[in-house]
Amino acid sequence: MPRTARKPLVWLPACHRQLDLSDPGGYSVLADRYASAVADIGLQPAVFPLAEAADVQALLSLVDGVMLTGSPSNIEATHYGAAPLPADLLDPRRDALTLHLVRAAIAAGVPLFAVCRGLQEMNVALGGSLYQQVHAEPGLMDHREPAGATVEAQFAPRHEVRLAPGSAFEQWAGGATAQVNSLHGQGLKRLGDGLVAEALSPDGLIEGVRHAKASAFAFGVQWHPEWQPASTPFYARSFEAFADACRAHCARRTS
Repeated sequence: MPRTARKPLVWLPACHRQLDLSDPGGYSVLADRYASAVADIGLQPAVFPLAEAADVQALLSLVDGVMLTGSPSNIEATHYGAAPLPADLLDPRRDALTLHLVRAAIAAGVPLFAVCRGLQEMNVALGGSLYQQVHAEPGLMDHREPAGATVEAQFAPRHEVRLAPGSAFEQWAGGATAQVNSLHGQGLKRLGDGLVAEALSPDGLIEGVRHAKASAFAFGVQWHPEWQPASTPFYARSFEAFADACRAHCARRTS
């Protein structure tokens, strides 16, 4: 019987929610659209619900890529030297894992794709900081999704991003600009060590980065490419590039 090729395994860290007040243990949560986007490009999504920073090295040896997802929660402001806002929805268990995971994945050469909150985690993990309320900053746009709109309207294209000449982003978009969705209240302020800004919104906010010294795929985006990538070539090509990197890592790891 021929041996079936193993799908590259992609770690998607879970968020943590208190969904049932009668259950003090809480829940580990992953939005299906992220897992579906990974599965649709031939990769196998994986969740390690109780993973902690101490588990990262061992778990990284089992996977071929890491995708940091978006989330309604924000990174705790103390991680980048700011005071927390009273209305912040926080997820300290996720912070404790992902801020360590970013550095470890880059150091180990494991492909890393960071989306929305994931981009912010990537930036903070590498010593960067965030605008806590982009819409309150003079000269910056309101990047939040329309309140009360349908999901389709929330994830619809909202603004253009300008892409660095010769960058992977430009290749994925097939040109110097692309239209993206926008569903975030926070954004990148001071760029983390090793990160290069390669996609800017019309107000100059950094929305796409790569890690200049990473030995493998290491990109972050503020938009949500997991939303219907099959109908958006720019999103689809970014996922294809991530998939190629994960397959290459898998081939090296299993050879």
